[in-house]
Amino acid sequence: MAADFDAVSSCWVCGGASFDAVHEAIFEFSAYKEQDSELAAYTGATVTLQRCRACGFTQPAALPSLPGFFDRMYDQRWSDDWVVSEHELPVKDRIFADVLSALRARLPAGRRLLDIGAHAGRFLRLAREQGWDAEGLELNPKTAAYAAKASGAVVHQVNIYAFRTSLRFDAVTLTDVLEHIPRPREVLARAAELLTPNGWIAVKVPNGYAQRVKERLRGVLRPGYRPTLADNLVHVNHFSAGSLRRALEGSGFRDVTVLPGLPELPDQEGAAADRFVRLAACRLARAIPGGAALPIAFNLQAYGRRG
Repeated sequence: MAADFDAVSSCWVCGGASFDAVHEAIFEFSAYKEQDSELAAYTGATVTLQRCRACGFTQPAALPSLPGFFDRMYDQRWSDDWVVSEHELPVKDRIFADVLSALRARLPAGRRLLDIGAHAGRFLRLAREQGWDAEGLELNPKTAAYAAKASGAVVHQVNIYAFRTSLRFDAVTLTDVLEHIPRPREVLARAAELLTPNGWIAVKVPNGYAQRVKERLRGVLRPGYRPTLADNLVHVNHFSAGSLRRALEGSGFRDVTVLPGLPELPDQEGAAADRFVRLAACRLARAIPGGAALPIAFNLQAYGRRG
């Protein structure tokens, strides 16, 4: 079976057509050999990640032509114990609290929230505990079912394009989700359609520029280490602070704010120094005007109001 690709000729954020190659991503899908042989056929293939010269956004030079590639990739058959552990892990709790606090400040009377990419439902549970009338979208059937059970929220097992509802939400959240879906402005435009007038979106993504700097540094400091950014195209969008703002504004959002985002904090024993460094880098970046553009801002947090 051939691992075919379709070229991507223009920037998904600004429409530019001039790029610089920045990384070569590798596909490894041998674990899908029995589950999905067509997906497994991409094992060993590579694709170039290229940075738009006009806006700084980085995306693949081509996408797999396999129908439903991304939906099939995320159809992972996780164990029950792993799904439970994903719900119980507190590694993103500071991020979740930061997002909910920022939304509450912008929506003092708003209550209805849609979490896109709900995963195992920990954010939904925390939001509901704070009084939000929260629902979720989650593509993976196993995590969608567990998220509903653990949070008590309605969780729709569907992607954002197939989701249909007459409801409109005061807030839509995408936490570590937008980097996984091609053509991010289409995702943001669909999210805007789900918001009430003057509703708010909250988007948290890795800072593509800072992550690229970090991986290159690791390659220098660790002989034999291969820098990784998007093997299997797990991260298909790589935002800079400027390109994230441009994507939101180009999708109809106003009053856009882009900040250094809080990091995940590993909770395993002996990780205290790692946690300290991650938090210190974020706090320093937040203290500096324009800090979201610095290579110490490893994550980006953005808010925008539906225009």
